[in-house]
Amino acid sequence: MKKIFVVDDDPDIAEIIKKYLEREGFTVRVFSGAQGLLDALARELPDMFILDIMMPGMDGLELCREIRRRGDVPIIFVSARGEEVDRILGLELGGDDYLTKPFSPRELVARVRTVLRRAPVPVSSGEEVRAGDLNIYPDRREAVAGGGTLDLTVKEFDLLYLLARHAGQALSREQILDRVWGYDYVGDTRAVDDVVKRLRRKMKERGAQTRVVTVWGYGYKINV
Repeated sequence: MKKIFVVDDDPDIAEIIKKYLEREGFTVRVFSGAQGLLDALARELPDMFILDIMMPGMDGLELCREIRRRGDVPIIFVSARGEEVDRILGLELGGDDYLTKPFSPRELVARVRTVLRRAPVPVSSGEEVRAGDLNIYPDRREAVAGGGTLDLTVKEFDLLYLLARHAGQALSREQILDRVWGYDYVGDTRAVDDVVKRLRRKMKERGAQTRVVTVWGYGYKINV
């Protein structure tokens, strides 16, 4: 049974979301603010987060950043802010979907199911990949480069593994989205740029010689 954490300071909306998700068989915990959620994350991780953006104190966007430091659990934003710039920002920060209030609870349930169905990059057990000084061990989802093991989120690992398997070959942003985020992903391709940025920082911190190279106007590749 999938567990979903809902964070919304409007108790009526939170209760509606909880009611509809539980009716569909999900286990739901509701939090009125960021701090309660962060305290809970010290003990467990859910299968998905549903975050309101406009909350007092730490808003949903900053909370998304904190969640992404802990892992790559899917995130759906719900917000009264429906401007395109807000949707793009939410997706670029690591959100998987964005729903504008007021919304149909049935549509939210449908989007929850869609996001949870998205498959990661297929990983074959024992299929070690090497590209320069980068070694990837997919059976234990570990990547080693430069001075040691890279501390990667799920999408960071999947994207790096995809590029390493095709070392020397340029992959478009659309190809990367299809393989890492899933064919039904509806967000902006700049989500790829955000993950690459984090990957580059982590690889640089480890002193890796292998680089993720930008193919301008197209996508990315790993040079060998």
